[in-house]
Amino acid sequence: MAYSLPEIVTRFGGELLDDNGVRISGVAPVERAGPREIAFVSQAKYLRDIESSQAGALILPPEGRDGGRRPRIVTANPYLYFARVSSLLNPAPQPAPGIHPAAVVHPQARVAASATIAAGAVIGEGASIGERSIVGPNSVVGEHVTLGDDCLLHANVTIYHHCVLGSRVILHSGCVVGSDGFGLANEQGRWVKIPQVGRAVIGDDVEVGACTTIDRGALDDTVIEEGVKLDNQIQVAHNVRIGAHTAIAACTGIAGSAKIGSYCMIGGAAMIHGHIEIADKVRISTNTLITKSLTRPGTYTSALPFSEHGEWLRNAVHLRNLDKLAGRIKELEKRIAELEGKEQA
Repeated sequence: MAYSLPEIVTRFGGELLDDNGVRISGVAPVERAGPREIAFVSQAKYLRDIESSQAGALILPPEGRDGGRRPRIVTANPYLYFARVSSLLNPAPQPAPGIHPAAVVHPQARVAASATIAAGAVIGEGASIGERSIVGPNSVVGEHVTLGDDCLLHANVTIYHHCVLGSRVILHSGCVVGSDGFGLANEQGRWVKIPQVGRAVIGDDVEVGACTTIDRGALDDTVIEEGVKLDNQIQVAHNVRIGAHTAIAACTGIAGSAKIGSYCMIGGAAMIHGHIEIADKVRISTNTLITKSLTRPGTYTSALPFSEHGEWLRNAVHLRNLDKLAGRIKELEKRIAELEGKEQA
């Protein structure tokens, strides 16, 4: 499928300049794009890269409005515009609705006629599968799970019993929703399991990456609000709440009962302690450890920059002795103050 530039602008807006009638059938990076493809430049400092590009058309920031005679669409947010054009040109495949003969669907489950249940999938008793939703090969939807409309479960997804997912939720392969939280009591050195009787509740338009796990609540629910985007291999512990439209990168760990606000951005491999609260619109840098609540928006960073190993070892010695050094500085400040007092006397 190909689109003319006026057709694209009619859909998404922007200012079209020097249209030559080209029809666009694909997207590509600036340096590799061909005459039927569209590319983008997000920042003015990269406009020099378009000089040698063979792209049929470009998506440019306002600074590129007067850049040559090549067909171009000028917009305030080229990256977002490119994402929308890419979605237009690369629509997700839509399998034929129906239940594959090799799927297992409990007689008491409710599956919309427009839904697709792939080979090897298992749908438990009392589960509800919404309109046009797709359950991929070997995925398991547990007892009394509610899956909304237009959801996509890729292969080998597992949703435990009684969990609730809204509409347009995407779960990538290996994702587990509703597994037991790490609830244990100690009895004379032995661990006693605490039943996890809450649910995992996921809002509309949430996307969860491959091999990410979202534990069910111990008593109350674990809640992922609408529009949240979770990368691959994230651990979300029991009774965590993640606010709407927050994005979290890969390998982040969130301990139990942490509450993360809306519109937050959390970098990869960050660690969030349990029972703390993070305000709305907080940014947390990669590899940062958060041990107490963050009550104000802003950017928070704790990870040390890398260095040559020998230098790192020397710095580590000083870090290990920071408390002692701080004490010595306080003592020196006290003695200096005493000396200054004597001089003034």
